[in-house]
Amino acid sequence: MSSSSKWIEAAVDQMSSLPGIGRKTALRLVLDLLRRSNDEVERFSSAFQLMKQHVQFCSNCHNLSDDNLCGICANDRRDKQTVCVVADIRDVMAVEGTSQFHGLYHVLGGLISPMDGIGPSDLTVQSLVERCERDQVSEIIFAFNATMEGETTAFYISKKLQALPIEITSIARGIAVGAELEYTDEITLGRSLQQRVPYGKANH
Repeated sequence: MSSSSKWIEAAVDQMSSLPGIGRKTALRLVLDLLRRSNDEVERFSSAFQLMKQHVQFCSNCHNLSDDNLCGICANDRRDKQTVCVVADIRDVMAVEGTSQFHGLYHVLGGLISPMDGIGPSDLTVQSLVERCERDQVSEIIFAFNATMEGETTAFYISKKLQALPIEITSIARGIAVGAELEYTDEITLGRSLQQRVPYGKANH
């Protein structure tokens, strides 16, 4: 697919670099932007520039935030002794969408995967351990994908926390093995949170 304009081609190249967007879809989006007014295109591009400049990671849970603390960590109505540990920021959005969890989160930034060269030091595991010690967390909930990487990560963290008086639970496996948390429907995910079970031998 080629265009009569090198500028359109360059824009299509950039748009198609986004995940899930092929060149045909990218061309359709680029042509739509081309038909818009200069003000609309300016607002469109400005939104992404401002996002890149101002969005940061929460100093407490590593979720995306506009401030040092994200809105969830800064909310006094949340249960600060219960922490749901997730792999990815999108998993926070998935769990929040259930409206069944009222604690805080901890975003690891991935899962342990030796095949992909991802070890514990590449994740925020140590930050989680320090947080549990500092904030007197009473329960940790593992909300990981039902995969080998998810199980490996849960096992590793449970060992790191075994000396602390923390109840360690995992969301109930209403989620199919191999399924990704991000794509699980809200009803199933919500029930999994409500019916969470002890992870291995809970430490008290």
